[in-house]
Amino acid sequence: MAKPKNETKEMNLDFSAFLAGNANQISEVHFVASKRFMQGDTPVEWIIKPIDSQTEEAIRKSCTKQVEVTGKRGYYQDKTDMDAYLAKMCVASTAFPPLNNVELQNSYGVMGGEALLKKLLHLPGEYTEYKAKVMEVNGFDTGMGQLVADAKN
Repeated sequence: MAKPKNETKEMNLDFSAFLAGNANQISEVHFVASKRFMQGDTPVEWIIKPIDSQTEEAIRKSCTKQVEVTGKRGYYQDKTDMDAYLAKMCVASTAFPPLNNVELQNSYGVMGGEALLKKLLHLPGEYTEYKAKVMEVNGFDTGMGQLVADAKN
């Protein structure tokens, strides 16, 4: 009896590109998040590194809660706090400066990486641009507006 056409096709596919040793490594990205931090005449670059899917999932779950659907008593849906999600994604992805460094936090009078990030990038444009860059580094090709819209649905 002849094998189905699809089964034969799958057996001839070479999956070696998916082997761990053959995968391209994702590198860190250097990014000037603010021109207010200078070393001499040169703006200091921040280092953004991509996080893995498990870390992203944990961040998303920590920022998601069940809320009752308006007008439907007893029905709930997930709602993600996008501001908290993006702040946690930024902190998790920032390799430099060390946002969880106590000395750095103390110098700004804050506790926690999210609070420090918002102090360092206190101009709205800086913070928004940094969030967009972090999401890009992590493989999110959609714009920030689309991410917020998706999270609301």
